[in-house]
Amino acid sequence: MNALPLLRIGDVLLVSIQIELHDELALRFQRELAEKVADEGVRGVIIDISALEIVDSFLGRVLHDIAATTSVLAARTVVVGMRPAVAITLVELGLSLHGLRTALNVEAGLRQLGIRRLDVSGEAR
Repeated sequence: MNALPLLRIGDVLLVSIQIELHDELALRFQRELAEKVADEGVRGVIIDISALEIVDSFLGRVLHDIAATTSVLAARTVVVGMRPAVAITLVELGLSLHGLRTALNVEAGLRQLGIRRLDVSGEAR
């Protein structure tokens, strides 16, 4: 996942997608993130898509599949920072994305995962 920055905050992995993901990179991201969740035993994943102006149906399904995969691996995934235009497009494409948790920003995503605050060392509380 060299192209995608990954930060561990306590028991949560934070991934900020800053580049447009073509199909092959999206699938690699899905596979490598699942491996990272399993290897590190985290309980949550936050995927920040605030930098993305477009999320097509393929990437929408990949995000949904990531959430399903991490759930099987005992972690919850929250997608944060979705732009209104992206949300409208996904609905217009008919993608319901049931089971995909979303939040407006990283802080709200952390709260959904039960993280109330971070101490100065970056540990989740």
